[in-house]
Amino acid sequence: MQFSKDILKTLAVFHLDRPEASWEDLKERLKEIAEDALQGHSEDSRGLYMEIYDQMSNHLAEAASLGRFTGSQQRAIGTGQRVLRAAQERLEGRPQELTEIIGELSCSTSVAPSLSLSVNASSTDPITFEGLAEMFLKEHQGNVTGETHKTVSSNCRTLSGLLGNLDIRTHTRADMMALKEKVVDGRKPLTINKLLGQLNTVMDWAVNNGLIERSFDKDLKIKRGAESTRKPFSRDQLATVMLHANDLPANDWKRWAISLGVLTGARIGELYQLTQDDIKQVDGITVIDINKDEKGKTLKNDFSIRQVPLVDGAYGFSLKTFLEWVASEPGKLFKAKAHYFNKPLNEALREPLGLKAGSDQSFHSLRHSLSGLLKAAATPEVIAQSITGHSSGNITYDLYAGSQRVPVGTLHEALVKAFSSVKP
Repeated sequence: MQFSKDILKTLAVFHLDRPEASWEDLKERLKEIAEDALQGHSEDSRGLYMEIYDQMSNHLAEAASLGRFTGSQQRAIGTGQRVLRAAQERLEGRPQELTEIIGELSCSTSVAPSLSLSVNASSTDPITFEGLAEMFLKEHQGNVTGETHKTVSSNCRTLSGLLGNLDIRTHTRADMMALKEKVVDGRKPLTINKLLGQLNTVMDWAVNNGLIERSFDKDLKIKRGAESTRKPFSRDQLATVMLHANDLPANDWKRWAISLGVLTGARIGELYQLTQDDIKQVDGITVIDINKDEKGKTLKNDFSIRQVPLVDGAYGFSLKTFLEWVASEPGKLFKAKAHYFNKPLNEALREPLGLKAGSDQSFHSLRHSLSGLLKAAATPEVIAQSITGHSSGNITYDLYAGSQRVPVGTLHEALVKAFSSVKP
């Protein structure tokens, strides 16, 4: 089959233009593509990448239907389509499926012959989703964090309960539509899509390993209303929060944790790890140094490493009083255990606003608020990302210029400009 130039380019991206490539070779390339798709994109480029992923998926589908490929190549085409769908989910703010695929590609995809459940194509024994999930979890144990394994296990138990004794070997599209009706009942859109995403992951894994011949679980997810319900705080709300924080005693750790959240947009886990040494002077400007230098510190990714300037006077923040408190707190600034830090801090944030627990605004909303403030001040994207600790989604910036940092003075100027538009 003579493919078009565009299809040939897509095949080359996935190394499907190499008939000699083994599954291991193709799997490694798929992993690289998936990891690259996990990086962020700017608001301007997001639509472009969505279109690119859609075109590439169509190219793979046309190639698969018209071309001749080895078994390994066909397997890579199917997995490549999963990666592209998951990459689009990532652009819509739902990275779970993409991270799960990366986890699969990071470990062996062979099924241990000692497993008691025989599900080859000629077998007449029924196979339930519970049986598939058991094998899936056993294979991936040790390749993901304990928390991720716990979440996946919980999702699989829920799906197993809903599917019951259905023979997955002979399931139909009607069975999957019936499952969706059960999943939708009484659940929020985000939870629905997480469960259906887990279903996709296990079913694709089963197909790729020859446990079932095909699956009918695609395109079940909710397209609208599944976006995050977390909302940023308004400027008036932030002013109220900071007025409350500034009235707290100078030795109350909640005063400073709230202030740092408002002024830097740092994640709650990043603030919790700060030490006295992480409050420092850089080029005459006081910053919080978010790093993983000390043993036990963890960050979301390498882009999270950054130095964020503190703007004296923003929302009435007193840098002098803050530094006096820091000087009195050797070692970790926030010494309570994590549970006694996160929950009380969120409660202290909600209190002056009269918000109830479980509302759509939490400490993490402060990140959205600062991002919005920077955007309103027409802050260049690379500067805003340097403050909030996001990747640019641009290989030139993230990979080749990754060791270069935006000067602290430039970040400080951007924050001063952004905060100059708010009430003291």
